[in-house]
Amino acid sequence: MIGWSGQGRIYLCRAATDMRKSFDGLSGLVRGTFDRDPLSGDLFVFMNRRRDLVKILYWDRDGFAMWAKRLERGRFMLPSSSEPEVDRATLALLMEGVKARVLFRSPRWTGANR
Repeated sequence: MIGWSGQGRIYLCRAATDMRKSFDGLSGLVRGTFDRDPLSGDLFVFMNRRRDLVKILYWDRDGFAMWAKRLERGRFMLPSSSEPEVDRATLALLMEGVKARVLFRSPRWTGANR
């Protein structure tokens, strides 16, 4: 998985997207769907109707960058939450094909827990 730099947020578009769209078309969807600025450095994730193709649009310091992945078999599984914003762990699971129903983080031991 590509490690995107920055602390930007990740937004997942749950509606089917026309994958013929490129930089300008997807940035227009960002403004219309999420009411966000595509130049903000956030990641915007789009999928086609069959959910076997995903495109991620983001602003990379001096221009738009797009990352795409197409599955030869299977489908990307959407998280059960209806919120458009997802965290990096959920995105990683989505890209790896893991169905993330509810994610709970186990409490971690630190020296201060004594």
